[in-house]
Amino acid sequence: MHKLLVDSPGKEMLLLGNEAIARGALEAGLAFATCYPGTPSSEIPEQFFKISRETDLFFEYSTNEKVALEVGAGAAVSGLRTMVTMKHVGVNVAADPLMTLAYVGIKGGMVIVTADDPSLFSSQNEQDNRYYARLSGLPMLEPTSTQEMKEMTVAAFDLSEELDLPVMIRTTTRLNHIRGAVRLGELKPIKTKDTFKKNPSRFVTVPAVSRNLHKLLLERYDQAQEMAEKSIFNRIIGNGRWGIAASGVSMNYVSDAITDLGLSDKVSILKLGFSWPIPKGLCTRFLSQMDKVLVVEELEPVMENDLKVIAQENAITIPINGKGAGRLSRLFEYDPGMVREAVAEYFGVDYQAPEMVDLSDLPELPERPPNLCAGCPHRATYYAVKQVFGPDAIYPTDIGCYTLGLLPPISMADFVICMGSSVSSSCGFSRATDQEVVSFIGDSTFFHSGITGLIDGVHNNHRFTLVILDNGTTAMTGHQPHPGVDTGPMGVERTLISIEDVVRGCGVKDVHVVRPFKVKKTIGAVRAAKEYNGISVIISEEVCPLFAKAIGRKKRTRPFHVNSDKCKDHRDCINQLACPAMFLEGDRVSIDKNLCNGCSICAQICPENAILPLKE
Repeated sequence: MHKLLVDSPGKEMLLLGNEAIARGALEAGLAFATCYPGTPSSEIPEQFFKISRETDLFFEYSTNEKVALEVGAGAAVSGLRTMVTMKHVGVNVAADPLMTLAYVGIKGGMVIVTADDPSLFSSQNEQDNRYYARLSGLPMLEPTSTQEMKEMTVAAFDLSEELDLPVMIRTTTRLNHIRGAVRLGELKPIKTKDTFKKNPSRFVTVPAVSRNLHKLLLERYDQAQEMAEKSIFNRIIGNGRWGIAASGVSMNYVSDAITDLGLSDKVSILKLGFSWPIPKGLCTRFLSQMDKVLVVEELEPVMENDLKVIAQENAITIPINGKGAGRLSRLFEYDPGMVREAVAEYFGVDYQAPEMVDLSDLPELPERPPNLCAGCPHRATYYAVKQVFGPDAIYPTDIGCYTLGLLPPISMADFVICMGSSVSSSCGFSRATDQEVVSFIGDSTFFHSGITGLIDGVHNNHRFTLVILDNGTTAMTGHQPHPGVDTGPMGVERTLISIEDVVRGCGVKDVHVVRPFKVKKTIGAVRAAKEYNGISVIISEEVCPLFAKAIGRKKRTRPFHVNSDKCKDHRDCINQLACPAMFLEGDRVSIDKNLCNGCSICAQICPENAILPLKE
């Protein structure tokens, strides 16, 4: 039995933040869950995927976030309690249905998790999705601990049903991946079926309908604001005249700073967990009792600006600052030391930063740059393409493991902005320049948002080569399935969609399916694609070696070694492939047999045939 299914109210369990959210959803009676995986949210749907195999919970890895929200919307308006999870940039993809679903509302509770990523640990930007709550008019909750992540999830479902609105829970990477003790509550029974009651004047958003729905949304917003005033997640802590306002993980840093600086009797904290709609009455009471206020929030000055507006509306003339105090900025994550320093500086408290441990007598740690794994088939595909197109072609790339093709010696990533952009931007590059264009996209990303760009390219007669790197899984976020994955070894039945059939269905005439570890044949296919006057597609099929190992499909292969008698030290293997299994021992190339998985790419490109399988 999955650990999150333990029905022992009052028991404490050590959970990852994402696991705490999943547990909260189960305690709320979750019946239907969808997602597109993306760090730092991926562990939430991972729990649902496993649990769905033991219970009546329906779960799917959707094609993309827009689809996930629309699938979830169908279940929620039918009366099922539904959760949709995604990372922060996924909300950009889901924003189209999100804005209108706020008008339509729901019947069963719906919770949307947006996992923001300050410091861009695994993302292309660090946008602040608190703006989406303001843009859509939907309530937003921001937990500060694993216990609150569980409790707020339960409360969010109840809030959603009371308001007939989806409710957003915003987390950040630091919260998603912390571990903490969580006191379990009771698991509610789930309702897996209900009846959709037709009501075109609510659910069919033609202009005449939406005009009325917008008015209703604003009424619900006012109702939500009244609820925020009374929420247990919003409160003033302390009785001092120095004010600090915080939410999310920053609240923890503030608490530590006050304790460390001995300011408990001088400071009051405005803690906002039900952060939108902002509780204006509570904020006004807080501001009216303070001499000055410091706002501690990562990324954008959202709460800071809200409090300044509230102060102005109520003729409260006190200093309110956030960004610019100490090292508090709109960039990156905060940390306890940064917040402690800012609090001390802002309130004029004597403070001596802890002396750093002297590490000058220790050698520097060796650098470990990110790299494609040993035996990654993408490395072979990149090599083959580079042999044909060389370094001067434009190489738009996309979001996935293969983005690491950016790094030398591969150096084949010239442009990426979002999922699917490799295909669409190639259309622009091919028309705006006379350079050759070769774009790369992964199998999961192709299904997510590459198909529409490909159709556009075919229809508008663009000319470029698209390489679909099909490693049989959504590798970067943890080997989740997608429409092109054989899910049988994962214990679930899903219909496999052929990428080749989809590509041909988009109108592509020149299609090549290759096995990248067969280097010469792959190079031949790339040459043929280069000669085609139009859009050519190369589908490079080879399963991710880590995924193959996880599902028991790893081929038995021997690791390779370098025959030092044959090796003439050309170093093509290192200089062109940079496989992490290879290293220099003195001035000679060697292969770590514990890392090598026997893919044989290096052996095929060695001019002296000096790389051979180990005989042991």
